[in-house]
Amino acid sequence: SPQQPNVTSFGATTVAIITLEAFAGMWINTFIACVLCIAWVKKKTLNSNEKILLLLGCSRSCSLCVSWVNYFFSIIYPNHLYIYPTHHLLASFQTFFNYSDLWISACLCVFYCLKIANFRNSFFIYLKVKIDSMVPWLLLGSEILAMAIGIIAYEIAENLHGNNLNFTCQRNFWEVNIRIDKHFFPIYLLTGLGSAASFMVVVLSAVFLLFSLWRPKCKMQTNSMKNLSMDAHIRAMKSILSFLVMYSINFLCLVFKIIYAKKHENTNVFLLSIYLYAFPGVHALILIFCNPKLEKTVLRVLSCVKCK
Repeated sequence: SPQQPNVTSFGATTVAIITLEAFAGMWINTFIACVLCIAWVKKKTLNSNEKILLLLGCSRSCSLCVSWVNYFFSIIYPNHLYIYPTHHLLASFQTFFNYSDLWISACLCVFYCLKIANFRNSFFIYLKVKIDSMVPWLLLGSEILAMAIGIIAYEIAENLHGNNLNFTCQRNFWEVNIRIDKHFFPIYLLTGLGSAASFMVVVLSAVFLLFSLWRPKCKMQTNSMKNLSMDAHIRAMKSILSFLVMYSINFLCLVFKIIYAKKHENTNVFLLSIYLYAFPGVHALILIFCNPKLEKTVLRVLSCVKCK
């Protein structure tokens, strides 16, 4: 058709952008994991925050890798998604890592809330004291839940395979991807429900933490207290707000992607995918510059590269 060159050009640009975002996100999250692993070997121990960041970095690197492989092959060789057991394994692993990413992020937000916020509620104080011993169990629970959902995704993919889903190979990759999204809609819906639950945990944690930080900030302003305490509170609030905004946009993009995939609106699906692939890398950068150890390591690496 006359519009085919434009579609192909747009598709190639989208693939290039998503590939760049995926590899950048994998590099950044792998960097976080490597720095924390080196610190673990040197100190023989990690604090609770570092344990969460280490698992989050590993999970996001694997999630981006599997998602990109799935996306790339769905374009150059879409038939592989209908060959047993390729699409079963890809769907299962992608769902597992997506859920792992979502719930570890939620654990990180809950950890910050309990560690930084100050409330006089006895239950909150109990959780604040016990949070360090609870972190390994929270992470283990997140991985078990992600594994269970991954197994369910495998079963859904196997049922789809049993229905003998056939399609014409002569279609352009836009139509093929939308058809793939349509058939894998139950898996997208499953991921969406998990994202909604983790999103509510993040929102509640962020709201409690912002409310807790806002009161001492106001007192510092009225008492004319400058120093570093007020600056630290403002930095913490900016970090939490940025994370909340990014996580909200990420959740909305996932919801709209599910809706557009169901309606076969392929251009919108690809545009939303661009943000979804960018989120892990951008959020990892925020985590790096909010962590003194990671920030110092990044600056040291950048200074070495600049000197060379």
